[in-house]
Amino acid sequence: MAIAPVSLAARSQRWADVDDGAADAACKTLTREEAQALRERLPRLSPWRVVGMQGLVGATVALVAALVAGRASVGWSALYGAACVVVPGALMARGMTSRLSSLSPGVSAVSFMLWEGVKIVVSVAMLMLAPKVVQALSWPALLVGLVLCIKVYWLALRWQPAHGQAVQKVSKRN
Repeated sequence: MAIAPVSLAARSQRWADVDDGAADAACKTLTREEAQALRERLPRLSPWRVVGMQGLVGATVALVAALVAGRASVGWSALYGAACVVVPGALMARGMTSRLSSLSPGVSAVSFMLWEGVKIVVSVAMLMLAPKVVQALSWPALLVGLVLCIKVYWLALRWQPAHGQAVQKVSKRN
């Protein structure tokens, strides 16, 4: 059984949308004022705020773990797990908020990849050093602290400052 060759035009036609023109018409270039109003209405979340929230969650988890287990080593393990997220996250936040990272879109993209690589390497190194750094290491406690601090990224989107005030400011100007 032979497979019939398909031309390039036929293959690309399968993916073509019927309403290509309608989708382009719906997109509109924003004016400077509209772009500024959009920026004010949707404030950016600071990476330092996320790192701070991670540290707070990590300290809370460590305290609760130590109290529940009745052993300080469990609390230190959970705290070290949180540090495996917070320290690399702080390094990345520092790198991404530097002046060099905002020179151009290309530099920004390369900077993001570089600092993400640094973040991964530091996280893995800290995890490998955990048995040497934390006496009587509890891996389950370390992993709980690590996972809960990672989940703060998702919660940070919900904990953004209320942007209703910014919307009201924009509405009053218009």
